[in-house]
Amino acid sequence: MTEKEPELYKAREPIHPKSIKGRFRTFKTSMLVLAYAVFFLLPWVRWERAVGPGQAVMFDIPSRRYYLFDLVIHPQDMFLLAGFLILAAWLLFFVTGLVGRAFCGYFCFQTLWTDVFMKIEYWVQGDRNKRMKLEKQGWDAEKIWKKGLTIFLWTLVAFWTGFTFTAYWADAPQLFVAFFTGTANSAAYITTGILTATTLVAAGFAREQVCIYMCPYARFQAVMFDKESLLVSYDVNRGEGSTGRKPLQKGLMTLEERHAAGTGDCIDCKLCVQVCPTGIDIRDGLQLACISCGLCIDACNEIMDKRGWPEGLIRYASEKELETGVKPSLFKFRTIGYGIATLLATGLLLYGIFNMKPVDFAVEQIRQPLFVVMSDGTVQNSYQLKINNKEQVPLELELELKGLKDAHVSIGGNFTTLSIPADGTRNYLLHVRAPREAGVSRQIIRFELKDKSGRLPVIQQETSFNFR
Repeated sequence: MTEKEPELYKAREPIHPKSIKGRFRTFKTSMLVLAYAVFFLLPWVRWERAVGPGQAVMFDIPSRRYYLFDLVIHPQDMFLLAGFLILAAWLLFFVTGLVGRAFCGYFCFQTLWTDVFMKIEYWVQGDRNKRMKLEKQGWDAEKIWKKGLTIFLWTLVAFWTGFTFTAYWADAPQLFVAFFTGTANSAAYITTGILTATTLVAAGFAREQVCIYMCPYARFQAVMFDKESLLVSYDVNRGEGSTGRKPLQKGLMTLEERHAAGTGDCIDCKLCVQVCPTGIDIRDGLQLACISCGLCIDACNEIMDKRGWPEGLIRYASEKELETGVKPSLFKFRTIGYGIATLLATGLLLYGIFNMKPVDFAVEQIRQPLFVVMSDGTVQNSYQLKINNKEQVPLELELELKGLKDAHVSIGGNFTTLSIPADGTRNYLLHVRAPREAGVSRQIIRFELKDKSGRLPVIQQETSFNFR
């Protein structure tokens, strides 16, 4: 296999892929429907909570909360985001090591939205031949109408994409009303406008240019391939034979005739090129522009089936398999390493989610003044106590001090019990007095918070008490 590098840049020539049926096209469509259902419907799913919005998934910036069904993520839990990103990276490495750029071919947003835009183009302008004919004809009424309607429908999809993304950051039904009555926040209009424009350009006009020239995955994913990675590949030995590929003609109509003449199984119909969304010829070998969508496999298999010949002239195969005929083992060192790393990242992320602290509290010593000597000779230190209740129910907490002999704790405002509202935060001023101890200038102390109902475990925080 040879790697064919694209030019640094060249003017885009419109690509009009031919529609095709097959198992890979069916799988792509299934992933598209699933992804669109999740993305477009999720903001409208209602979810009951004691405190917070009634939306199943919402990223609430003003309150600094991220709601994912029953999971509420606070700023203190943002390590979960880092864990998710690490998991996504390792999963990408694992999948790429196994099946190359399968993510690009089936799950990438650019692929999913470009597929829909191409489908709209097909509905309005017809299949490949009709679109190519329309592209070449002058700007008459037919071309203006079809091109205009295509762009209009693209814009509607792009707009709803931008609005849906914005709806994840506000209550979707309220945003819908406010947006179309002109009363929404300016950020909603700006965000929707930017995403509408970028979606329209990327999926409608740039298309494969994004994959070839803009996307970084095409570059760094390539270094994760090896000779045993499954890639969309053309079987050169079978397709070319000893004298090369030739179209169907007299004396080369059957496999027996072609093999006797040294001709390969490829009849040079170019259907694999016609269905490719990036316009490449997979027969030229491994190329950066190939997104491993498998449509060329469907196209080639269709031709082979019609001729009654074996499928698999174009298939998912490794370089080693094409050279030796031996299928690669999935259980190789790198694959196992990526798999273990993916499972480890998944386990750590789940552990972090299921072991989030229901209550966070912090004690900060007030350092001006660091201590005060009272009239009775005792020493007083002051502390700022901040308690964050992550529960969806209010809490009644008791504060205890450990590690300081004969100490007295008073809470500013004469509180005896700390009442923290559901999913709320409270700040308290603490005064701690203790008799001066000879020869001791500083002592480590520990504050403990106990849930009066006994439902939550005791949580504690260490700080220091200064005598001088």
